[in-house]
Parts: sequence; structure tokens; C-alpha cells
Amino acid sequence: MPDRPKAPPRAWQRMLSGRRLDLLDPSPLDVEIGDIARGLARVPRWNGQTEGVHAFSVAQHTLVVDAVAGMTAPWLDPSGRLAAMLHDAPEYVIGDLISPFKMLLGGEYKAIEARLLAAIHRRFGVPTPLAARVTAAIKAADRIAAFYEATRLAGFNETEARRFFGSPKGVDPDRLDLKPWPAALAEKRFLTRFRVLFAAGSA
Repeated sequence: MPDRPKAPPRAWQRMLSGRRLDLLDPSPLDVEIGDIARGLARVPRWNGQTEGVHAFSVAQHTLVVDAVAGMTAPWLDPSGRLAAMLHDAPEYVIGDLISPFKMLLGGEYKAIEARLLAAIHRRFGVPTPLAARVTAAIKAADRIAAFYEATRLAGFNETEARRFFGSPKGVDPDRLDLKPWPAALAEKRFLTRFRVLFAAGSA
């Protein structure tokens, strides 16, 4: 039989919504919040190495970051809070890689992640690029969330966690829901919070 012509490598993923998201050139038109919520609710943080019956999902993590941002950066408007909630949204396509592995992969991974995040921001009206102050507030909230996840779920002691994530300030950890949720509940709560922030930002 004659050799079949080689097709170009597939660089898109088909979503349950029917969208095909191109990883090399992602279009905001192919981004759907239902796909993001479904994916993030099923992606585990910490490679699944956490306490509890259920995995601690990226969807739940984003809601923890949103809660932290509300305590540490109350000046954030709904658009800024939405940006905080979507800060890990590309992981609905590329998964959540632990930081040491991201460092090994280098710049190409970061470039793909940045393109996806930019498409997601454009889809939902989040300013691109974000103001430096907003970016710094989100990164700080993310580190604080990571500190409490590390110490309460992932087996880190506080000294070790401070070395990697810094000392958390301005947060009452008892106000953070760190008990891992079932995926369906994480998806539902993610969508509910998204709709509140999106509606407030569009008003």
C-alpha cells in the first residue's frame, strides 16, 4: 500500500462543548466557561498528593485564591477578582504541573500558558495585560493559598512552606475552605462564583 501522507501534528483539543481549542493559536471564540469549570474541577493540585477522600482541585484552589484576594486586596474591582479566579484557567487544557517540573520544561511551556491565558482574558473582558498592581496582588494571594494548602493538605511543615511560599499575612485561615470537594461540587461552585463576578464586571 502507498504511504499515507503525513498529516500536520494535531495541536488542538476538542472540548465537551464541541469547541476545538488550538494550543498554538488559541482563539477567544473557542473558550467556554463550562469547559474551564469542568476541566479545572478534575485537575488535582499537588499532583494529587493531598489529604482527603477527594483530590484538591484547581477549581477549588482558584476559589481559595479569590477568597484570599478579598482579604488582602479589597481594592480589587470585579474585573480584578475575576482575573484572580482565572489565574490558573489555562490548566483546563494543559493540566497543573508542579513548579519544579515547569522549571525543567522552560520557556515554551510558559509561552503556551501565556497565550491561553490571554485568550481566556479576552473572552471574558479581563484587561490584557493586567495592571502591574493587579498582577502582584494575584500572585501574593496565590502564594498565601499555596502556603495553607501545603501545610494543611500536602504534608509540608510551616518552616518548609515559608521557604517556598513566604509568610502569609493578612489572612484568617479559618475562613478558607480547604477541605477537598467532590469534582461536581467544585465545578458548580466555580461556575456560581464566576457568574457573580462576570455579571458585576459587566454591569
